[in-house]
Amino acid sequence: MAPVDDVMAWGESLDQLLECKTGQLVFEEFLRTEYSEENLLFWLACEDFKKITSETEMTVAAKRIYTEFVQVDALRQINIDCVTREEISENLSQPGPNCFDRAQRLIYSLMENDCYPRFLKSEIYQTLLEQAEQQ
Repeated sequence: MAPVDDVMAWGESLDQLLECKTGQLVFEEFLRTEYSEENLLFWLACEDFKKITSETEMTVAAKRIYTEFVQVDALRQINIDCVTREEISENLSQPGPNCFDRAQRLIYSLMENDCYPRFLKSEIYQTLLEQAEQQ
């Protein structure tokens, strides 16, 4: 059970929701019901990617992210424009810490403006809110 302050904060902004591991898990559970968990998983993969310091590890991680989320027939393909997809593809040979930034911003915006408002109205969040308020 998430602390009452956390559950309340999740309703304030997507950032507050994503700052907390429990919030990420609850949001992922909600997104799974909408068949769009790839957005959060991609966003989290990008956050981890930015922390990598080794060039070799960065190249391996970039290819994994590309294969899993970006390429056209990816298992968890994210919804980005072809220009952004092409830009990432071109950066794969020498990926830098910012090679997914544009796509990550697009996906964040999609989650913030589309998924997050629905999450706040969802039974999952409303039930947690009620439980938190009763504590």
